[in-house]
Amino acid sequence: MRVHRSFAFVDVSGFTALTEHEGDEHAVEVLTAFRALLRDICSRRGVRIAKWLGDGVMLVCVDTAPLLAAILEMHYVVCEVSSPVQTVSIRSGVTSGEVILMEGDDYIGHSVNVAARLCDLADGGEALAVPSVMSELPRWGAVLVEREVALRGVERPVPVSSIGMAHSGPVRSRDPICGLPLSEATAEESASTARGRVVLFCSPSCLDTWRRRPNNLVVAPQAAEIPNSAGAS
Repeated sequence: MRVHRSFAFVDVSGFTALTEHEGDEHAVEVLTAFRALLRDICSRRGVRIAKWLGDGVMLVCVDTAPLLAAILEMHYVVCEVSSPVQTVSIRSGVTSGEVILMEGDDYIGHSVNVAARLCDLADGGEALAVPSVMSELPRWGAVLVEREVALRGVERPVPVSSIGMAHSGPVRSRDPICGLPLSEATAEESASTARGRVVLFCSPSCLDTWRRRPNNLVVAPQAAEIPNSAGAS
């Protein structure tokens, strides 16, 4: 059957070099931390992990906005929170479109192939997205660079955007659920505490989670860290 879905492929950039220079045991530690962080983000944002691919993963979502939010959060945590100087990073490719749902759990189609190719093409720390998903970019996301790329097996150049966190004015606060830095210009939602303090949120889902917490605690979680390394590239 044909369905419309949004897809992302994410992998650890420099993983082969990491195993060579740091050893298999350290590489497994990095991969374990990567998977744990991704599980937490995807479960919170309603994104399905379709399959693990060694040092990478395929993600799928009925809606595009949660998938883009998950990718942006993952890149922010790994690149800016976990360790800005670490040499292991992640790269991603994001698409959407009609595909064939095969045997209930596998997806076959052009959009899946393009997402995988974009992930392979992206630089370490970069997330590449096609035009069809850009209308769902959250207010706290931004287009960093636009360009056309040649993909293996695709006849014409594909227009893509390199996406990342938006920086619009000073950071007023952090989302108390996911910990993302937000300003009034970039927040998707806001609410007030019993004492009148304004709290900013990156998404309706984070706002809903906060409202369900006892006493609406305004305590952002500590981000999980990807173990540092010295030899990957």
